[in-house]
Amino acid sequence: MEKVIELKNITKIYLTGKVEFAALKSVNLTVNRGDFTAIMGHSGSGKSTCMNILGCLDRPTSGEYIFEGEDVSKLSDSQLAEVRNKKIGFVFQSFNLLARTSAVQNVELPLVYSGAKNRRQKAEEALASVGLAEKFANKPNELSGGQQQRVAIARALVNDPPLILADEPTGNLDSKSGEEIMKIFKALNDKGKTIVLITHEPDIAAFAKKRVYFKDGEIIKTEGE
Repeated sequence: MEKVIELKNITKIYLTGKVEFAALKSVNLTVNRGDFTAIMGHSGSGKSTCMNILGCLDRPTSGEYIFEGEDVSKLSDSQLAEVRNKKIGFVFQSFNLLARTSAVQNVELPLVYSGAKNRRQKAEEALASVGLAEKFANKPNELSGGQQQRVAIARALVNDPPLILADEPTGNLDSKSGEEIMKIFKALNDKGKTIVLITHEPDIAAFAKKRVYFKDGEIIKTEGE
Protein backbone atom coordinates (compact mmCIF):
# COMPACT_ATOMS: atom_id res chain seq x y z
CA MET A 1 0.00 0.00 0.00
CA GLU A 2 1.21 3.51 -0.82
CA LYS A 3 1.67 5.60 2.31
CA VAL A 4 0.28 9.16 2.36
CA ILE A 5 1.07 9.81 6.03
CA GLU A 6 3.67 8.27 8.32
CA LEU A 7 4.24 9.60 11.82
CA LYS A 8 7.39 8.20 13.41
CA ASN A 9 7.86 8.64 17.17
CA ILE A 10 6.15 12.03 17.16
CA THR A 11 6.40 13.94 20.42
CA LYS A 12 4.94 17.38 21.09
CA ILE A 13 5.89 19.22 24.27
CA TYR A 14 4.39 22.54 25.32
CA LEU A 15 6.06 24.78 27.87
CA THR A 16 3.79 26.64 30.28
CA GLY A 17 6.00 28.84 32.40
CA LYS A 18 8.56 26.36 33.66
CA VAL A 19 6.28 23.35 33.38
CA GLU A 20 6.54 20.99 30.41
CA PHE A 21 3.42 19.23 29.14
CA ALA A 22 3.70 16.34 26.69
CA ALA A 23 0.64 16.58 24.42
CA LEU A 24 1.92 13.71 22.25
CA LYS A 25 4.24 10.92 23.38
CA SER A 26 6.09 8.90 20.72
CA VAL A 27 3.08 8.57 18.41
CA ASN A 28 3.38 6.25 15.41
CA LEU A 29 0.65 6.32 12.76
CA THR A 30 0.37 5.30 9.11
CA VAL A 31 -2.37 6.35 6.70
CA ASN A 32 -2.35 4.69 3.28
CA ARG A 33 -3.78 6.12 0.07
CA GLY A 34 -7.53 5.53 0.02
CA ASP A 35 -7.84 5.10 3.80
CA PHE A 36 -10.67 6.65 5.80
CA THR A 37 -9.28 7.03 9.33
CA ALA A 38 -11.07 8.50 12.35
CA ILE A 39 -8.92 9.85 15.18
CA MET A 40 -10.86 9.69 18.43
CA GLY A 41 -10.40 10.75 22.03
CA HIS A 42 -11.76 12.96 24.77
CA SER A 43 -10.68 16.57 25.30
CA GLY A 44 -7.00 16.61 26.25
CA SER A 45 -6.31 13.21 24.66
CA GLY A 46 -3.91 14.64 22.07
CA LYS A 47 -6.12 14.21 19.02
CA SER A 48 -6.27 17.95 18.23
CA THR A 49 -2.50 18.29 18.61
CA CYS A 50 -2.12 15.35 16.26
CA MET A 51 -4.46 17.01 13.75
CA ASN A 52 -2.45 20.24 13.87
CA ILE A 53 0.72 18.32 13.07
CA LEU A 54 -0.98 16.27 10.31
CA GLY A 55 -2.27 19.50 8.79
CA CYS A 56 1.18 21.16 8.91
CA LEU A 57 -0.31 23.78 11.24
CA ASP A 58 2.21 22.91 13.97
CA ARG A 59 5.57 21.15 14.20
CA PRO A 60 6.47 18.19 16.38
CA THR A 61 9.05 18.66 19.11
CA SER A 62 10.73 15.47 17.94
CA GLY A 63 10.11 12.65 15.51
CA GLU A 64 9.43 12.53 11.77
CA TYR A 65 6.30 13.35 9.79
CA ILE A 66 6.59 11.82 6.32
CA PHE A 67 3.89 13.17 4.01
CA GLU A 68 3.84 11.75 0.48
CA GLY A 69 7.46 10.65 0.90
CA GLU A 70 8.78 13.96 2.25
CA ASP A 71 9.74 14.77 5.85
CA VAL A 72 7.60 17.88 6.27
CA SER A 73 8.62 18.33 9.91
CA LYS A 74 11.87 19.84 8.55
CA LEU A 75 10.27 22.32 6.11
CA SER A 76 10.30 26.11 6.45
CA ASP A 77 7.11 28.03 7.25
CA SER A 78 6.65 29.06 3.60
CA GLN A 79 7.15 25.48 2.42
CA LEU A 80 4.61 24.25 4.98
CA ALA A 81 2.13 26.87 3.75
CA GLU A 82 2.54 25.53 0.22
CA VAL A 83 1.92 21.97 1.40
CA ARG A 84 -1.22 23.10 3.23
CA ASN A 85 -2.54 24.92 0.17
CA LYS A 86 -1.83 22.32 -2.49
CA LYS A 87 -1.84 18.96 -0.73
CA ILE A 88 -4.31 19.18 2.17
CA GLY A 89 -8.00 20.02 2.01
CA PHE A 90 -9.26 21.26 5.38
CA VAL A 91 -12.84 20.98 6.67
CA PHE A 92 -13.46 22.58 10.08
CA GLN A 93 -16.33 22.45 12.56
CA SER A 94 -17.00 26.18 12.15
CA PHE A 95 -17.02 26.07 8.29
CA ASN A 96 -14.61 29.08 8.10
CA LEU A 97 -16.41 30.68 5.14
CA LEU A 98 -16.10 34.36 4.22
CA ALA A 99 -19.47 35.87 5.17
CA ARG A 100 -19.76 38.49 2.41
CA THR A 101 -18.57 36.19 -0.36
CA SER A 102 -20.66 33.87 -2.53
CA ALA A 103 -20.37 30.09 -2.28
CA VAL A 104 -18.46 29.81 -5.55
CA GLN A 105 -16.05 32.59 -4.55
CA ASN A 106 -15.39 30.85 -1.22
CA VAL A 107 -14.55 27.65 -3.08
CA GLU A 108 -12.26 29.55 -5.46
CA LEU A 109 -9.99 30.81 -2.66
CA PRO A 110 -7.45 27.94 -2.63
CA LEU A 111 -7.19 28.26 -6.42
CA VAL A 112 -6.48 31.99 -6.10
CA TYR A 113 -3.65 31.28 -3.65
CA SER A 114 -2.16 28.58 -5.89
CA GLY A 115 -2.48 30.68 -9.06
CA ALA A 116 -4.59 28.06 -10.83
CA LYS A 117 -6.35 28.72 -14.12
CA ASN A 118 -10.05 28.13 -14.90
CA ARG A 119 -10.84 28.92 -11.27
CA ARG A 120 -14.55 29.60 -11.68
CA GLN A 121 -15.15 26.41 -13.67
CA LYS A 122 -13.27 24.27 -11.14
CA ALA A 123 -15.12 25.88 -8.23
CA GLU A 124 -18.49 25.31 -9.88
CA GLU A 125 -17.62 21.67 -10.58
CA ALA A 126 -16.59 21.16 -6.94
CA LEU A 127 -19.84 22.69 -5.67
CA ALA A 128 -21.88 20.57 -8.07
CA SER A 129 -20.07 17.45 -6.81
CA VAL A 130 -21.46 18.06 -3.29
CA GLY A 131 -25.00 18.79 -4.52
CA LEU A 132 -24.92 22.60 -4.57
CA ALA A 133 -25.20 23.31 -8.30
CA GLU A 134 -28.10 25.70 -7.60
CA LYS A 135 -26.30 27.65 -4.86
CA PHE A 136 -23.28 29.18 -6.62
CA ALA A 137 -24.31 32.78 -5.92
CA ASN A 138 -25.62 32.31 -2.39
CA LYS A 139 -23.72 33.80 0.54
CA PRO A 140 -23.18 31.72 3.71
CA ASN A 141 -26.05 33.42 5.61
CA GLU A 142 -28.39 32.29 2.83
CA LEU A 143 -27.44 28.64 3.35
CA SER A 144 -28.26 26.10 6.05
CA GLY A 145 -25.50 24.75 8.29
CA GLY A 146 -25.34 21.56 6.27
CA GLN A 147 -25.10 23.51 3.01
CA GLN A 148 -22.33 25.70 4.45
CA GLN A 149 -20.36 22.61 5.36
CA ARG A 150 -20.84 21.31 1.81
CA VAL A 151 -19.33 24.55 0.54
CA ALA A 152 -16.39 23.95 2.90
CA ILE A 153 -16.01 20.41 1.55
CA ALA A 154 -16.09 21.71 -2.04
CA ARG A 155 -13.39 24.23 -1.10
CA ALA A 156 -11.30 21.40 0.39
CA LEU A 157 -11.68 19.36 -2.81
CA VAL A 158 -11.10 22.07 -5.40
CA ASN A 159 -7.30 21.64 -5.60
CA ASP A 160 -7.72 17.83 -5.72
CA PRO A 161 -5.38 17.36 -2.74
CA PRO A 162 -4.11 13.90 -1.76
CA LEU A 163 -5.50 14.33 1.78
CA ILE A 164 -8.76 15.65 3.23
CA LEU A 165 -8.42 16.55 6.92
CA ALA A 166 -11.77 17.05 8.67
CA ASP A 167 -11.81 18.39 12.24
CA GLU A 168 -15.15 17.69 13.98
CA PRO A 169 -16.96 18.44 10.69
CA THR A 170 -20.42 17.65 12.09
CA GLY A 171 -19.94 19.40 15.44
CA ASN A 172 -22.15 22.39 14.55
CA LEU A 173 -24.83 20.39 12.72
CA ASP A 174 -28.02 18.61 13.71
CA SER A 175 -27.93 14.82 13.46
CA LYS A 176 -29.67 14.65 10.06
CA SER A 177 -27.33 17.21 8.46
CA GLY A 178 -24.36 15.54 10.12
CA GLU A 179 -25.29 12.18 8.62
CA GLU A 180 -25.64 13.76 5.17
CA ILE A 181 -22.16 15.29 5.48
CA MET A 182 -20.67 11.96 6.54
CA LYS A 183 -22.30 10.26 3.53
CA ILE A 184 -20.51 12.78 1.31
CA PHE A 185 -17.19 11.89 2.96
CA LYS A 186 -17.92 8.19 2.53
CA ALA A 187 -18.74 8.70 -1.16
CA LEU A 188 -15.49 10.64 -1.63
CA ASN A 189 -13.56 7.84 0.06
CA ASP A 190 -15.32 5.25 -2.12
CA LYS A 191 -13.90 7.15 -5.11
CA GLY A 192 -10.39 6.86 -3.65
CA LYS A 193 -9.96 10.07 -1.64
CA THR A 194 -7.84 9.71 1.52
CA ILE A 195 -9.63 11.14 4.55
CA VAL A 196 -8.56 11.68 8.15
CA LEU A 197 -11.41 12.64 10.46
CA ILE A 198 -11.07 14.04 13.99
CA THR A 199 -14.11 13.35 16.17
CA HIS A 200 -15.22 12.38 19.65
CA GLU A 201 -18.56 10.95 18.46
CA PRO A 202 -18.68 7.15 17.98
CA ASP A 203 -21.60 7.31 15.51
CA ILE A 204 -19.59 9.70 13.29
CA ALA A 205 -16.41 7.62 13.61
CA ALA A 206 -18.42 4.57 12.53
CA PHE A 207 -18.38 5.91 8.95
CA ALA A 208 -14.59 5.47 8.84
CA LYS A 209 -12.82 2.25 7.90
CA LYS A 210 -10.29 2.60 10.71
CA ARG A 211 -10.54 4.18 14.16
CA VAL A 212 -7.51 5.31 16.16
CA TYR A 213 -8.08 6.07 19.86
CA PHE A 214 -5.95 8.60 21.74
CA LYS A 215 -5.60 8.97 25.51
CA ASP A 216 -3.10 11.11 27.42
CA GLY A 217 -1.08 11.81 24.28
CA GLU A 218 -0.73 8.18 23.20
CA ILE A 219 -2.53 5.83 20.82
CA ILE A 220 -4.15 3.21 23.03
CA LYS A 221 -6.19 1.24 20.49
CA THR A 222 -6.80 0.86 16.75
CA GLU A 223 -9.89 -0.71 15.20
CA GLY A 224 -10.68 -1.60 11.61
CA GLU A 225 -8.47 -2.02 8.58
